[in-house]
Amino acid sequence: MTHDGASGLTHHPVVSHEEWLAARTAFLAREKEFTRLRDQLSEERRRLPWEAVTKAYVFEGPNGKRTLAELFEGRSQLVVYHAMFDPRNASPSTSWTRDAACQACSFWADNFNGNIIHLNHRDVTMVAVSRAPHAALAAYQKRMGWTFPWVSSGDSDFNRDYQVSFTPEEVAKQRAYYNYTMQDPLVSEREGVSVFYKDPAGRVFHTYSAYARGIDLLNAAYNYLDLVPKGRDEGGQGLYWVRRHDEYDR
Repeated sequence: MTHDGASGLTHHPVVSHEEWLAARTAFLAREKEFTRLRDQLSEERRRLPWEAVTKAYVFEGPNGKRTLAELFEGRSQLVVYHAMFDPRNASPSTSWTRDAACQACSFWADNFNGNIIHLNHRDVTMVAVSRAPHAALAAYQKRMGWTFPWVSSGDSDFNRDYQVSFTPEEVAKQRAYYNYTMQDPLVSEREGVSVFYKDPAGRVFHTYSAYARGIDLLNAAYNYLDLVPKGRDEGGQGLYWVRRHDEYDR
């Protein structure tokens, strides 16, 4: 099963309004079932056990060094998007360069700006974290017109500990721990999201992480594409078509 819909465009059934309405309302029952199942899954996710964060992580941002606890900005919940951007390891084989983050992660990041104000009002802080130096992150943010918080984890083990950065040896051997299994990481940086909670005593807990297809729901554009007749129309090739939003007309 894929998200492509182009194969269904040829000789697609065209029916009367009554037949269309009957088919649509029958499918609505399945959609409602899916919604209920998703609500149930979300509740089960919130009931997962937590793990205490005991290592001291330090990040570099526009206001200097900050700890993980300080990234919460006075709120109790923190969402971290792991953005693939490490200029030190950039090469022609990756989709990021020494002055730009991965174009796929940039596609996801285009969803962040407008959402963060709403998250903040529900006791949630959201930040992006990458291994690239903060100066590179800030320059790329300016180019993209983004204002969401983005900090560098380059001086800590944060990316390694949360399984989104890999050594040259792991990449060469095509074997590393990513998305909860040993597999070929493909490149030195991978995408993901991690969630943390800080209790009234200031203790920080890791509550959830997801990677690869597990972060699809965070991309509003993909959810819209899933509604249209052609779907994502990727032909099994994944994100081959994605460009940074200022590169499509080049």
